[in-house]
Order: sequence, then C-alpha cells, then structure tokens
Amino acid sequence: MIAPTSNFSRLYAACAAVAAAAALTAPAAFAEPAPAPAPSSSSPSAAPSSSATPDPTAQAGRLALGAEDLPETRTVTQLAPGVTRTSITRGAPSASLFWTAEVAVPSDSPDPDAPASAISSREGAERTAERLRAAGVDARVEHVVSPQLADAGGELGYRVRAGNVATKAEGAGLVAQIKAAGYASSLVYTGWDGDSASGDNSHGQWKLEVLTIDPKEYTGQLAASFGPDLQGRESVTALAQAQGALAGVNGGFFVFDPKAGAEGDPAGVGVYGGRTLSEPVGDRPALVVDGKHSRTSVERLRWRGTVRAGSEQLVLDGVDRVPGLVRNCGGTGDTPTWLPLHDVTCTDADELVAFTSDFGPQTPAGAGVEVVLDASGRVTEVRGQRGMAVPAGARTLQATGSAAVQLREIAPVGRQLQVTTGLVGEDGKALDAGKSTSVVNGGPLLIQDGAENVTAARDGMVHPGKPSFFYGWVHKRNPRTFAGVDAQGRTLLVTADGRQTDRLGLSIKETAQVAASLGMVQAINLDGGGSTAMSVGGSLVTSPSGGTERTVGDALLLLPGRETAG
Repeated sequence: MIAPTSNFSRLYAACAAVAAAAALTAPAAFAEPAPAPAPSSSSPSAAPSSSATPDPTAQAGRLALGAEDLPETRTVTQLAPGVTRTSITRGAPSASLFWTAEVAVPSDSPDPDAPASAISSREGAERTAERLRAAGVDARVEHVVSPQLADAGGELGYRVRAGNVATKAEGAGLVAQIKAAGYASSLVYTGWDGDSASGDNSHGQWKLEVLTIDPKEYTGQLAASFGPDLQGRESVTALAQAQGALAGVNGGFFVFDPKAGAEGDPAGVGVYGGRTLSEPVGDRPALVVDGKHSRTSVERLRWRGTVRAGSEQLVLDGVDRVPGLVRNCGGTGDTPTWLPLHDVTCTDADELVAFTSDFGPQTPAGAGVEVVLDASGRVTEVRGQRGMAVPAGARTLQATGSAAVQLREIAPVGRQLQVTTGLVGEDGKALDAGKSTSVVNGGPLLIQDGAENVTAARDGMVHPGKPSFFYGWVHKRNPRTFAGVDAQGRTLLVTADGRQTDRLGLSIKETAQVAASLGMVQAINLDGGGSTAMSVGGSLVTSPSGGTERTVGDALLLLPGRETAG
C-alpha cells in the first residue's frame, strides 16, 4: 500500500521554479441529461434497503455531500454473483443556483503574451471589474478560497463575474456585452463551484453510479482494455460490448491532442494482460488489478527500464509512446520539469523508447534510429529513420538525439539485447505482474489507510504560479471517475455525472469525501470530465457532460464469470 514520501515537499519546492505554465481548463459544453434507465428496486438510503439485493455501500451511511438533510435515494441491482450496481441520487435542483458570466482577467505579468485567466490578484480583478462597470456591466469581484487538501488548497485569488440569470440562453446578451468591452467570458452555473463565494453550494442535485465487486463471490475477471491498439480511442460502451462485459468504466488519463503524442496512448502507467505498455508519470498512484482473484490495490509505482548489451547498458525512457513527448511529464531528463505536471506535455530531445505491435499499425515516423529485435532479442535490422510496422512477435527500439548515437553503438545487426520494462513499488520490489494483472493510471490519491489524503501537488495538479489550473481542475465540480477498496476487500468503481444543472459533479475534495462515505479505505481519482462514463449490459448509464460519449484510452471491464457467461 501507499506510504508517504517524507522528502517530497522539498523536492517539489526545488523544482517548482522550472514548472511550465498551462492554459486554463475551460468547462465542457453544457449538456441536457440523458434519460435514466428503469430502476429495478429503490429505497431511501437513510434506512436499510428493502430490495432483494442489499446495498453493499449502505453500511457506510449517506454521502458526505452538500447539506446533511438532503434527500438521498439508492437503486440497487445485482449484475452477477458478487457484483452490484448502486445508482444514487442526492438532493434536488435548487432555485438558489443560477447562471453567471465569468470573465477572463488579463494577466498582471509584464509578458505581453501571458494569457488571461479566471483567477487573478485582487488588484487585477478590481481593475477589470471597474472597467466593465464603466462599460455598463454590473461586475462583481469574488474571493476564492479552496478547501484544504493534504498538500494544496487555501487562498487561490479573485475572480470577476457578472449577472444572475435562470437559464444559459438568457446570459448570451451579457456575454456579448462583456466581449464588446474587450474581455472574454463564458457562462457558468454556480452549482459547479467548489466554494461558497457565489452563494449556496450545499444544495442542488448529484447523480452517481457505483459498481461493487466482492472477490469472495465474483467468478469473473476485472481487467483493463484499450481496444485494437494503444494509439486508437474507443468508447467505454464499445470496449465493453466487444468483450461481452457485464459493466465497465473509463480508466486512466490518455493523450487527447495529437500534438502531445499518439492520440489515445495512456498518459501514465498502463499494464494490460500482465504486459507493461506504458510507463508511469513519476510515482503517481495507480490502480493495480489482480484479475485472477478480482482484487485491487492503490500503489505508487516507478519506472525501471533498461536496454543491455553485454556489459553495456542504456536507460529506456518509455514504451509505446512518441519519443520526445511526455504527457503529464514525470520522466528522466524532461523539460521543463521531471516532476508530474498534469495536462502539460514535457519534451526530451534524447530518448530511447521500446515499441510493441500493440502500439498500432506504424511506429512514430521521424529522425533518429529504429532497431528491430526478433522474439529472442537479437537485432535483425537497423534503420536510419524512425517509422515502420512492428513485425509479428518482434519489437523495435527507437532513439532520438544523443540516444540514437548510443543505440547505434551497442546494437549492430546480430547482437543480442536484453530489454527490461519493469515497475517498482515504494518498497523497492518489482511489481509481480501475471497474465491477469492490469494497472491503470490516475491521480491524485484520495484515501490512504482509511483517512483522507489528497495529494494534488505531489501528483501534478498544482501548476506553480498558475492558480487557474487548480481552480478549474481540482477546485471546481466536474464529472469524476474514481476507484478504491473498502474494509471488506471489495472494489468500488464510481462515476459522478457533472457540468449539468441537475448533475453538479464533484470537486476533488468532495470526491475524497464521497469515497470515504462509500466506505473506501484506499481510493484514487481516475480520468474524468468528458471522459467519465459507465456502461452496464452494453448500454451507457451515465450522462456525458459533452452530450455524447467520448472515446477514451482504456477502460476497466467486468468480464462475466461461469454463472453469467453466454
């Protein structure tokens, strides 16, 4: 399990000065909620479930979300022996919540290219508000303080907002007026705030889905899947349908922009069927799945990759990704930082990366060297350019910059190479990955040893000097997917719809609180936002914030056992 790293705060402080600036994450487009599936049975969560299928999360109590007296109902369905789905609705749409225009405040930086952002200094916010008032816009300045996490939170800064309207359509004229005054803005719903600066954030409606897997009864297998190849994206529903899964949820972070690497490639550790196909981001936490026994754990894993030729050895930077582009950073020699930095693409001109046929039809093309190894590790070909189809049963090594020179020196045709792609835990021991082992990336950590421990800074969700990223990604309510283990050893996979007026989503702080409410003693945040999705019986049961289900990098699937197969 996870143990704290005592010297991490000093390491973070030492490297924070070189961390890159990142653009503000804008909310996804508003989407009307999808119709909910017909329930099988339901009961108020304040009392034990009266349905034939008891709620496995009921013992932990009501969700620690919003006001204590909010109504909460749960619908429980048994999908297979040892597998239940619990649909939770908490609260109700509230008249105290409204739409408002949030203004992008120009930077106080002397750099003329510094981007505007949602959060600024008090002076910058007041200056912007005064200019808007002079243009006839009734602007207000709000102080934003974020709930304290294990290593982040507190004072964020100030935002500028204007207007109070009941519907998004009513705010279009206000946004146009702000634009005419020379400022960018967007309409936001105050129910998505992770603070109380704009009013009441303790009311509203939340909708969550929970899959509970009891390893003592479940005879199927929990496994991660990425579809036909790593560089393609598939929806959770398509991945579940392809394998006849009982249910599934989206998995880890992945490359979304082709400029950041191979689209769909995991942006963090990825192990599928016991094979390591993507390296970790620093020591970010990951969900480790023992599919044979249907058990999971949350562990911090580090990368250990080498290419050895006799007594000579080179460092292997990664596997199955575009050399030189490191999404979320956290690798050796990365620029501008070797620490995790979420949604930032670090670069490294001198890299050595291994490729398998799982990557896709072609390896990345470009300058450098590509070496072909047969199944035994013998060099069969050396190419002066990168980009080719990986032969069946073989692998290739790509190198750029100084690494290309080094690879040429140790890898002539006919030489035997030993390639190691390993993962090491905090105890220094290698991960024992069998054929049923899966690992999906995530972060930040939410719950450790039964206590809330949200490590947002350590896991790269704090961008030094750029509070707007934290504001949009951590502080505000968004759709979330998270996973963990309860005290009985059961795995819980959870989705929370968000960015809708009747499905508010969760802040990261609230995500940890909900995880604890559901009885988790270890928990990790997975990919969320527009990626959040749960499929049951081959059909989507969540309401995507973008209106349609997003294609993702990988998914966690519940494959049927003996009693449910066929």
